[in-house]
Amino acid sequence: MKNIAIYALLFLLSSMSLRIESAEIKKSQGVLDADGETVWYDGTLLAIEGKGWVNTESYYDRLPATVEGKVTKSVWGLSHNSAGMNLRFMTDATSIKVQWVLRSHDLAMPHMAATGVSGIDLYGKQKNGSYLFLKNGLPKADSNLVIFKVKPASEYILYLPLYNSLNSIKIGLPKEAYLQRPDKEVSRLNKTIVFYGTSITQGGCASRPGTAFTNIVGRRLDAPVINLGFSGSGKMEMEMADLLTELNPAVYVLDCLWNMSPQMINERFAPFIRKLRAKKPNTPIVLAEDSNVYDISPTVKGKIAHALYEKLRKEGMNGLYYLSNKGMLGADGEGTVDGCHPTDLGMMRMADVFSKFLEPILP
Repeated sequence: MKNIAIYALLFLLSSMSLRIESAEIKKSQGVLDADGETVWYDGTLLAIEGKGWVNTESYYDRLPATVEGKVTKSVWGLSHNSAGMNLRFMTDATSIKVQWVLRSHDLAMPHMAATGVSGIDLYGKQKNGSYLFLKNGLPKADSNLVIFKVKPASEYILYLPLYNSLNSIKIGLPKEAYLQRPDKEVSRLNKTIVFYGTSITQGGCASRPGTAFTNIVGRRLDAPVINLGFSGSGKMEMEMADLLTELNPAVYVLDCLWNMSPQMINERFAPFIRKLRAKKPNTPIVLAEDSNVYDISPTVKGKIAHALYEKLRKEGMNGLYYLSNKGMLGADGEGTVDGCHPTDLGMMRMADVFSKFLEPILP
């Protein structure tokens, strides 16, 4: 029995060392800068979250390459935006350089700052487990470089642009610093949330990526988030229902009402949910009502959606939840840029409502 215990201990230690070794990114995988002091690591070496499919046309795309021509042109075009994706890594460096190259020259929009459309955000993990915003990378051209001064021996989240696409992103560290992917516990991966929705879901009009409400929810609940928000194009086509069933999240959140007319809701809402439920019989599905800048609840479209939700429940569909828009943007009119798209204040208020609702549903 003693020998068995020793062998078991040796096996456990061996397994632990393998996990640590597999998380380490070796210096040989980087490229030494001409200055002789900085090693550059491609973002593809780091742990990535928010990427639902591997077989994408470009590494930072949100949908698989196989759906081109099957989803609408608008959805396909927006799927190249890196909304919701983030890179996670650990290092003991006190200085982190980030270089990112954008695919679109349009760095900003009339109602959304370049820092949110095309910028990057760095967050650092605190002793209590929460993440603190450190600095934004300001986009000034197609190719950008920012230097972050940080505390050593920390874990970081690097959020990618919400409304632009990436050709590449690289991390530059002092040559003596280590770089590794953080351990990903199965319990955390089992909490993955898939958001499918509109421009608001995609992140419009957060001032920077980290303040998109979906990213705030991800940090608060310590849950990986896959952002399938498509500006003006979250319309519950059956092709999107098929795509969603290819994922295996802990919960689906459907937030499409802003992009749908009352007729669309009547025609597509229930069939979309039935298709999703047929393929995913046990996965919770949250139906979110469209937000209102003056906290009018329910909205006209919300009434239609809620009636269909009640009908599905009476049919015996379990694991279905309805999230009222109450409190999402506040009642003071200050929650949006234009009566629709949230300001950072509105995003924070939405995150409060969604986080509170989702927390008891997650494993």
